[in-house]
Amino acid sequence: MVSVAITKRYPGFTLDVRWEADRSVVGLFGPSGAGKTLTLQCLAGLVTPDAGTIVVDGRVFFDAAAGVNLPPQRRRIGYVFQGYALFPHLSVEDNVAFGLHGLPRAERRRRTGDVLERLGLAALARRFPRGLSGGQRQRVALGRALAIDPALLLLDEPLSALDAPLRRALRDELRETLSGLGTAAVVVTHDVTEAYRLADRIVVYEDGRVIQSAPRAQLLWQPASEAVARIMGLANVLHGTVLKSTPERIQIGWRGQTLEAVNSPTRSYLPAPGSPIAFFVRPEYVRLIRKDRGAPDAAHHMNVMAARIVGEADFGTVWALRLRLDAPGEPAQGDFDLEVEVPHLVYEILEIERDRRWQLSIHRGSIHVLPA
Repeated sequence: MVSVAITKRYPGFTLDVRWEADRSVVGLFGPSGAGKTLTLQCLAGLVTPDAGTIVVDGRVFFDAAAGVNLPPQRRRIGYVFQGYALFPHLSVEDNVAFGLHGLPRAERRRRTGDVLERLGLAALARRFPRGLSGGQRQRVALGRALAIDPALLLLDEPLSALDAPLRRALRDELRETLSGLGTAAVVVTHDVTEAYRLADRIVVYEDGRVIQSAPRAQLLWQPASEAVARIMGLANVLHGTVLKSTPERIQIGWRGQTLEAVNSPTRSYLPAPGSPIAFFVRPEYVRLIRKDRGAPDAAHHMNVMAARIVGEADFGTVWALRLRLDAPGEPAQGDFDLEVEVPHLVYEILEIERDRRWQLSIHRGSIHVLPA
């Protein structure tokens, strides 16, 4: 169990965060400057908080009220820095063994050999960092952090130094490695995909505060607020007015349309008719209605609207379409109302490049109402 409740004040910025996590991989996610790396430095003992506590597996690392502040070397923290910070003059083997100077030579060799073998680095033991690929350097940095048998593993933007294709490949490799270690880990990232792929629990930071802490699946489908949804980069974050609400359904007035959404089972109140409401619709859940299959069927098509495509972008496997409703009034998102994603094959089959006017439908379960 990792428990963090700390405050650190600087001129113009205050870190004031509280979160807990079981022995798993925790992702600290949020924009640059939100306090994620500062939290890591406090966990490692490199920065002393002004107040609060840090407890890892029952060991008190820091307690301001009790006067406890373990130095870094007594915390058994493995730290993987941005860019890895390998020693260029040391071999792979010596980089991994760097934190083991206080141990007998035989024990140092045993631990180093075990880590090299576990991470697939044994054949590279005599190489130097300049002769390694980005992925190999990442594993050496991870090996150096693991060699001390850490109580907690800290990784600060571990993939930021890599180009996009390598980052995608190593993200999954790193996730598999962390899952197999059984060591509690905290990973800092400002990439939502990276956070989702690496972490079991994600803690969302904004301006030195935690605005949500949740298992990754819950965060993806149930952001705690509009601020969380926007920090995560969710598309189609929209605003409407409550027309009617029951424990099962909410009717929303939006852009001259009446949308029906499933009420959240976790909602503890019913929004009053006439009150403003925020919601989001995932682009991949908006359906274009095929014109060769007759009129929309009420049993299969909900929240039907007419729109025209006013912009598009090819992302390789999918097309992102920007649609503007035929309804009068200002568009909801600049010059468009909804972003829709369709696979390349669907784009070609429906001849979307030629046909720019469509009816679309949104299933009531795909409209996610955000808490007030």
